[in-house]
Amino acid sequence: MTTAQDLLIVSLDVPSGRPVERGDLSLALAGAELADLLALEAVALDDDRIVPGLVPATGDRLLDEAGAALVRQAPYESVEDWLWRRGNGLASAYATAVEAEEHPGTSGLRRLFGRGGHPAPADSPGRRRAADRWASREPVLVGLAAALDIPEGAADAPGGPADAVLTVLAAVGGALTELEGVRQRRRIEDAAFDNVWRAP
Repeated sequence: MTTAQDLLIVSLDVPSGRPVERGDLSLALAGAELADLLALEAVALDDDRIVPGLVPATGDRLLDEAGAALVRQAPYESVEDWLWRRGNGLASAYATAVEAEEHPGTSGLRRLFGRGGHPAPADSPGRRRAADRWASREPVLVGLAAALDIPEGAADAPGGPADAVLTVLAAVGGALTELEGVRQRRRIEDAAFDNVWRAP
């Protein structure tokens, strides 16, 4: 299990005032992958640029795909660009992976994303691990969850993430703010369009 898988499970299991948007989750999952690659010393950050190193086989298909997707030519890729590129559709990919582990042979994307009822939590090793990390207020998982407005955990985390991970967390927060700005603009444009058609 990886931080991204743990974050997906936390987003499903921890009660929140609002459901996590799929696009928001995808960006945060890309940040979680980058945090894990930093922990493996498979990448380093030069300011906000991701400098790849040797990426070991992790045994996790999605994290191995993340390592293979790194830009390996200078000037390399910024953390923000990575989040948008790697995050495209990533929530669905992780939902499929978690669902395959917990309910083999089923397709639970609709249930995982609220289109048909919230799934009953499976007592899987992955779900227990995610719950243990959440209960211990592991700083990286807590920081990513806080960016998604998942409550209970942003405060009192023991220690704190390394500077490189703080850069990733800040980039995730910035990308989420940018995505919400795009949504707000679309809502305003849609409302203005509706008003034009309603005008006498």
